[in-house]
Amino acid sequence: MEKLPILVVFLFLFACTGKNAEVYQWRGDLRDGSYPDTGLMESWPAEGPELLWSVEGVGNGYGSPIITRDRIFVNGEVDSTGYVKAYDLDGKLLWESSYGPEYTISFQGSRSTPTYYDGKLFVCSGEGRITCFDARDGKEEWHTEMMGDLHGRMNRFGYAQSLLVDDGSVYCQPGGPDTNMVALDRHDGSLKWFNSGAGEISAYCSPVIIGHNGNRILLTFSEHSLLAFNPDMGELLWCVEQDTFCDIHGNTPLYTDGYIYTTSGCGNMTEKLELSEDGRSVKQVWRNRNLDNYMGGVRTKDGYLIGSGARKKFLKRVSMEDGTCTDSLATGNGNIIEADGRFYFYSDRGDLHLVVMQPDSLIDVSSFRVRNGTKEHFSHPVIAHGNLYLRHGDALMAYNLKKP
Repeated sequence: MEKLPILVVFLFLFACTGKNAEVYQWRGDLRDGSYPDTGLMESWPAEGPELLWSVEGVGNGYGSPIITRDRIFVNGEVDSTGYVKAYDLDGKLLWESSYGPEYTISFQGSRSTPTYYDGKLFVCSGEGRITCFDARDGKEEWHTEMMGDLHGRMNRFGYAQSLLVDDGSVYCQPGGPDTNMVALDRHDGSLKWFNSGAGEISAYCSPVIIGHNGNRILLTFSEHSLLAFNPDMGELLWCVEQDTFCDIHGNTPLYTDGYIYTTSGCGNMTEKLELSEDGRSVKQVWRNRNLDNYMGGVRTKDGYLIGSGARKKFLKRVSMEDGTCTDSLATGNGNIIEADGRFYFYSDRGDLHLVVMQPDSLIDVSSFRVRNGTKEHFSHPVIAHGNLYLRHGDALMAYNLKKP
């Protein structure tokens, strides 16, 4: 009986560590484009699934929304100012808050997806301002400037990283010569660590933390390099240089079974890397130059990578074992996510495709044209509550995917 109070204290402290915090972020729980919804339609009518609602006034931008249990958050640009907006699940605006100037030089609008962590909302502007809001009412709690406070350097198209947040830290990439990668305190934005990495500007990549044999590893791209850091101490573990000088690496690296898969429109294109046992080194297994996806993401399924090419605009299926392409569909270039065993491919032509993978081929089951919204079709779709949520420029839409 003497040990009972100690046990109670231990359980209380464990419950307060934030390990079970509610998180909603870029491309789903693992930042890999996979969503847990089930019971979704196996095909669509010719006009597409039912459009539940559509709202305008989101603002110019290309970042995806995030959908929590009862709210939708998305950021956009209006008259050169960036706003993050909160909607209910029926598309009713609840609040909006400004986070300062937004990027307007080329492809005008917001670039990133907000991150929700334990009741707070973390937003990165294309100009490099990081702001923490209270998700209930939009009140700003703190902010910092990557271009000023963190000595960052601007890239060609503005900061496009969706912030990575864990128990105590917000990870960002200012791209400064010394502050290539930075960890901030989640509660007040103060500096926890910084690392010079390869000394390069950022490359539009949203970082991810993977778990490998008990080791946590932070992965991201800078201008010409794939980088791995210790996320707790900031140590650079290894660097894989890209073999061309293109700086667009917009896809978050994927990890599975001891291997890292990266996809880019330039550099090493699509690559499989094998991690050492302790995660402190890496070696190339294969490289595929034909799967050259800049920012549309890829999915893994049954031993294959599925994603689209940029030069040859096909949806492709590539063997994870040896990197060979085994099938393709003439869908154009675009963004891919997965739910309920099926792929949802949103092409830059404005078509949304429902695709399934058979043992020997990819099948384009259904498709429809997205007609609401403005400018380029760059935003990644999101699936939650049995619905597909899609942002197209100034418009936000919700489609019903549930089986009748």
